[in-house]
Amino acid sequence: MERLGGISAFVEAAEAGGFSAAAERLNLSRSAVGKAIAKLEQRLGVRLFHRTTRTQSLTAEGQLFYESCLRALSEIRTGEALLESGKQEIRGRLRISMPVVFGRQCIMPLLSDLLEQHPQLELDVNFSDRRVDLVEDGFDLAIRTGPLPDDPGLMTRKIADQKMTVCASPAYLGKHGTPGSIDDLIGHQAILYRRSSDALSWSFPIRGMAPRQVTPPARLKLDDLTSIADAAANGFGLAWLPCWLVREHVASGRLVRILTDVPALAFGAHLVWPRTQYMPPKLRLMIDTLAERLAPMMA
Repeated sequence: MERLGGISAFVEAAEAGGFSAAAERLNLSRSAVGKAIAKLEQRLGVRLFHRTTRTQSLTAEGQLFYESCLRALSEIRTGEALLESGKQEIRGRLRISMPVVFGRQCIMPLLSDLLEQHPQLELDVNFSDRRVDLVEDGFDLAIRTGPLPDDPGLMTRKIADQKMTVCASPAYLGKHGTPGSIDDLIGHQAILYRRSSDALSWSFPIRGMAPRQVTPPARLKLDDLTSIADAAANGFGLAWLPCWLVREHVASGRLVRILTDVPALAFGAHLVWPRTQYMPPKLRLMIDTLAERLAPMMA
């Protein structure tokens, strides 16, 4: 068992990129992880990690041993999945990554229902707009929006479309007028979504052609969609947002949808998980539930 403990600490440290991150995953102290790996190195007679005061990285021998450990762990997980598939009760932990606003408003209500229905199910949820590496970061599932890169190591399933809309407050439209066409957008102030250093252009599908890209002038650029909706409702300009996000604002009259006769872009929402021969029932349940229940919320 001590040998297995050292291997577990080693694999976690290799995947997490350091002893501190591995300790957090394993609910151990950093010192305990370091000692377990040191004992493993002593037993094997090789150094598995290059160590500095702040970072740890695999040596050539460590990389070779890590790949062997992964193959062994894959066999163990396959055996666990086979045994678990015969059980009726859904149990165990799932680590899930999802976009911040989309995850909080659309995914979490569905997960709360699942937790109530399955008392033995555990969820470890990460809210981040960063695209995590599922294998390296140790996630079982991720929810992603927009186009997906081709990755043979991942499985995907489309679960919904997020239809976009242009909207503004009645006060803004009363003062500046209502755009009647895509070309009119350039004459208005907008609130743009900024990712990293670039503001996201607004995109409108054109039949038989590439989408029309428009970037209206903006005094206000934000990296949070909820804040953009609030700023638009407060009269700071036009906003281009998912319909589900502004639904309550529109129903209350704080926002008005415009250009409704112009075709709207729809961003696909996808589930992504590591390719595996046997899917644990807890993961299958999560995928099927989100695929069944999310799409009606996006309409």
